[in-house]
Amino acid sequence: MPKLGMEPIRKQALVNATIVEIGRVGSLDVTVSQIAKRAGMSSALAHHYFGSKEEMFLAAMRHVLTLYGAEVRGALAAADGPDARLRAILRASFSPMNFRRDVVGAWLNFWVLAQSVPGAKRLLGVYQGRLRSNLRACLRPRADAAQIADGLGALIDGLYLREVLKDGPADGARAVAVALDYLDARLRGANAS
Repeated sequence: MPKLGMEPIRKQALVNATIVEIGRVGSLDVTVSQIAKRAGMSSALAHHYFGSKEEMFLAAMRHVLTLYGAEVRGALAAADGPDARLRAILRASFSPMNFRRDVVGAWLNFWVLAQSVPGAKRLLGVYQGRLRSNLRACLRPRADAAQIADGLGALIDGLYLREVLKDGPADGARAVAVALDYLDARLRGANAS
């Protein structure tokens, strides 16, 4: 007889193990057995809970996005005014919880998976839409709000991509500095026109 309440605990352990294993290997070339072993359970149990490695990975990315969303909402709640809110989004995007080596590796593989898996493509579209909407809301009523928001979104993605190619721990402070520098340059350039 299964222990009551163990399913959510085991599923979360598998989600966490998926993120760690994909970050460790640097690709989706991990097996359910490797993930299950890291989570301290059998691959049969992992298959029972998720059905496939793909579903496990999608659950892991939903978890990453949930944590990211919570951090962004918290940062926005503490920010006063549109400029502070915009900067809070950028800082949350590169916070120690969101910009860890394993999470950055998971993001890289998520972008790859989204090219061929409809569920991943839809999830990525939701994230990109929310990010763009939040950035645009902070930049209103500027005529170039959409252009700056798109540039910031691309810059965030690009900083994640560059980070995954570097050795050593992720440098969120450096990424925030680059993003804020870009933002300040865009805002100064637009005001000078």
